[in-house]
Amino acid sequence: MRITTTVNGDRQDVDDVWEGESLLYVLRERMGLPGSKNACEQGECGSCTVYLDGTPVCACLVAAGQAQGRDVVTVEGLAPDTGQHDDLHPVQQAFLECGAVQCGFCTPGLLVASHDLLRRNPHPSDPEIREALAGNLCRCTGYEKILDAVRVAADKLDGAPA
Repeated sequence: MRITTTVNGDRQDVDDVWEGESLLYVLRERMGLPGSKNACEQGECGSCTVYLDGTPVCACLVAAGQAQGRDVVTVEGLAPDTGQHDDLHPVQQAFLECGAVQCGFCTPGLLVASHDLLRRNPHPSDPEIREALAGNLCRCTGYEKILDAVRVAADKLDGAPA
């Protein structure tokens, strides 16, 4: 089957998709977007989190055909479209500045979850941050640098021009 979807603002047509193929597989292997990670394949770790029509989902649990005619945003699509290759979204920049990126496997899902949190709640409390990130597992850290990064990102976004 053929699916047509918008990914990170660009229309994408993918041919020969079989019914059991996940959105994650199509993004990584067919569209060349390796940002979302394939870890548990059960929706437990959050490493593959993407936006589907503005809602965060585990791409490993979404059949590729469900993306037909819909809007997908991956971790690669969070950065502002300024034409500069190295521009990062404030959430991405904060993760780098705070050392919240270790092995990097959980990072894409944490970035999308943090982005979503700050989109909904620009000034989250620590318990709200913890709750928003609860679906993302990191095996490298004690999460403190990740929490720091979300706080820094909130400050960056608070001071950003509208």
